[in-house]
Amino acid sequence: MATDLGVTRLRCEYLVNPLGLDVARPRLSWELTARRRGQRQTAYRVLVASDPATLAEDRGDLWDSGRVASDQSAHVVYDGPALASGQRAWWKVRAWDRDGVPADWSEPAWWEAGLLRPEDWAGQWIGLPLQDTPPDEAAPDGLDGLVPSPYLRRVVRLPGAPRRARLYATARGVYELRLNGERVGDAVLAPGWTDYDRRIQYQIYDVTDLLRPGDNALGAILGPGWYAGHVGFGHRCRHYGARPQLLLQLHVELDGGATLVVASDGAWRGATGPIRYSDLLMGEHYDARRDLPGWDEPGFDAADWRPVDAQPRDAVPLVAERAEPVRVTEESPARAVTAPAPGVAIADLGQNITGWVRLRVRGEAGTRVQLRFGEVLNPDGTLYTANLRAARATDTYVLRGGGDEIWEPRFTFHGFRYVEVTGYPGALAPDALTGRVVGSDTPLAGAFSCSSELVNQLQRNIDWGQRGNFLSIPTDCPQRDERLGWLGDAQVFVRTACCNRDVAAFFTKWLDDVADAQSAAGAYPDVAPRLVDAADGAPAWADAGVIVPWTLWQHYGDTRIIERHWGAMTRWLDYLRRANPDLLWEARRNHDFGDWLSVEADTPKDVIATAYFAHDARLMAQMARAIGRDAEAADYADLAARIAAAFNAAYVTADGRVKGETQTAYALALHFGLLPPNLRPLAAGHLVADIERRGRRLSTGFVGVGYLCPTLTAAGHLDVAYRLLLNEEFPSWGYSIRHGATTIWERWDGWTAERGFQDPGMNSFNHYALGAVGAWLYRAVAGIDTDPERPGYRHIVFHPRPGGGLTYARAELRSPYGPITSHWTIAGDTFT
Repeated sequence: MATDLGVTRLRCEYLVNPLGLDVARPRLSWELTARRRGQRQTAYRVLVASDPATLAEDRGDLWDSGRVASDQSAHVVYDGPALASGQRAWWKVRAWDRDGVPADWSEPAWWEAGLLRPEDWAGQWIGLPLQDTPPDEAAPDGLDGLVPSPYLRRVVRLPGAPRRARLYATARGVYELRLNGERVGDAVLAPGWTDYDRRIQYQIYDVTDLLRPGDNALGAILGPGWYAGHVGFGHRCRHYGARPQLLLQLHVELDGGATLVVASDGAWRGATGPIRYSDLLMGEHYDARRDLPGWDEPGFDAADWRPVDAQPRDAVPLVAERAEPVRVTEESPARAVTAPAPGVAIADLGQNITGWVRLRVRGEAGTRVQLRFGEVLNPDGTLYTANLRAARATDTYVLRGGGDEIWEPRFTFHGFRYVEVTGYPGALAPDALTGRVVGSDTPLAGAFSCSSELVNQLQRNIDWGQRGNFLSIPTDCPQRDERLGWLGDAQVFVRTACCNRDVAAFFTKWLDDVADAQSAAGAYPDVAPRLVDAADGAPAWADAGVIVPWTLWQHYGDTRIIERHWGAMTRWLDYLRRANPDLLWEARRNHDFGDWLSVEADTPKDVIATAYFAHDARLMAQMARAIGRDAEAADYADLAARIAAAFNAAYVTADGRVKGETQTAYALALHFGLLPPNLRPLAAGHLVADIERRGRRLSTGFVGVGYLCPTLTAAGHLDVAYRLLLNEEFPSWGYSIRHGATTIWERWDGWTAERGFQDPGMNSFNHYALGAVGAWLYRAVAGIDTDPERPGYRHIVFHPRPGGGLTYARAELRSPYGPITSHWTIAGDTFT
């Protein structure tokens, strides 16, 4: 008897065919398809083989799970022998349907191990000595950290045809690899940002098809990136080191079976070329007259290139990249060009993005075209850049002359909608500039739409803000001199992020950055990697160390993330307990940001802190139960109850008023379950009353914004939540949209009709924190939610809440088990 059950979309550690894992026991996942309703998997069998021929014979010489009676199709742990460095494992799955009939085997998938032991690395760190890369005359005054990019090369001679070749590479800084005149891979700004003193990522590339018998030219271009370039506030650079360096090795298996390893060492040679400087914050200067034609090909004459400086590897661990790389994910052509002043053109992309532009130009040699980037315009139509602070966000291209020239930078990125162009020869046409959208290539996981175009634009703004700020880490903004991994922003937005994109691997990587940044005392930081802001973390910021793992468990069913960070999380709770034995979080609040950027509503900071202390303990109790730590679960549940009691005694009156009486104070007390049942309706009433007093408007900042609509909904005030969602008066999401926003603003009053621009000292037009309402669109408006008792959508809760005059809403969310869709309509008196 045949079955309609099918097995598809095989993934290993959240990735499709990952080339390079250093996870000894990776988890395997798949999805099921069927034509009939009610079909399900009742058993599975996984085969893992060392080669595809063995797998094709339905044999698993590495692992055969046998027939396992289970409906599990996510996070099935590989239980075969650990792979050797560079070894590839092939796998496939068969499932049995509800009637016990086996489906066809899935198509094969694979994963490949990276270099798993320190001794597998033969390469040295290589680069040009500082004295060989002094600041170029093109560098702006006072920015001596802007130096020419090193170009490094070596010729590799192969005695025969390659059967298999892998290139393992990383940098202190950022790099681009070249092989025989071709670019290697499509990642940009690799290897991404980690704390280079604690952990450095490396990438793996299959270069078999780029090699040939005889001479092969292997090359790399380096930029300072986060390692040696400007990061954070002010003109601060060289945080980790003074210059970029490359670590690389090429492994080639020849047809005859011999293996050749070529590593970065003193045999390489280097020079500087057309990139006169490149910096994440300041921009890139490229002089095409200094191009090095053929430098990455075998026949190039490098006699005048200098020997590189080679240094041994230190003990900092090298780890395989475990998340999707940063890539160019989309193009956004310029839509219009204006000329606000003589010789100045402004190109409008129509969308605020993160990335850079590709320039097309023709002119005389030496012509200098300057590109400056900004998010908004001044009232006179000129580029507004005051909010960039010390970031120059300026790219310069000097023409070589002689025909059409197409250029884009390599080692910088900007946050912008508008590009100011000066020095362009002739009239600037829109097609001369194409925006290149850059970010971590997290797959699309969700979509939401409804009958309100305002809400649809809000959803687009939320997603664009997420795309623009999820670049190796969850940054706070892509445009000014900051771009740090603020924990507070991440924890309030993580649930929304999970709905929009598959961020499981992305946050798995970043949580390692968070753990690396934990202090010896047990405190999580404000930012991770812990750079520029070196303080221990503030309430609602440091708590991300607990909230983000809990959210990933809820959304993806991932208990390994809990186990991986359990020790760090317990150290954090111990840190809080030691400092606050009376269970009110009054000590060690550090920067104590409070409800950041709230509107005329000063929520007491001790209320926020103690609420989060209780919330952390409650989440710890749930996670402890999930991983079988029952005694610790009981301890944390008791701790949560005692903190809640202390909270009520200190901050809550007999009629349900919470100290401060702000929307955020009530939202936290209600959403975190801190109030006794008899006070919850009273507190909810006070919350609604405050909203009404403010003309039916919100006042929450970063801390309260994501909880406001869910709290109102749960308390039976859905109509109030919808009024806030659909409001177009200040402060609201609709106000920024009505005034042209295409991303989420950092602050409600980033621009107002009455006052114009806010203080440029902190006024980003592409933050994501205030977009935390996005999860409510999926979970309440469309009604797709998790069952807390069976996380990861093993059970799906459908509970749409129509309201606000909407006539339809639709959402799709791709869960670990497959896509989930909810669609409702209202026509007359009929709800469908």
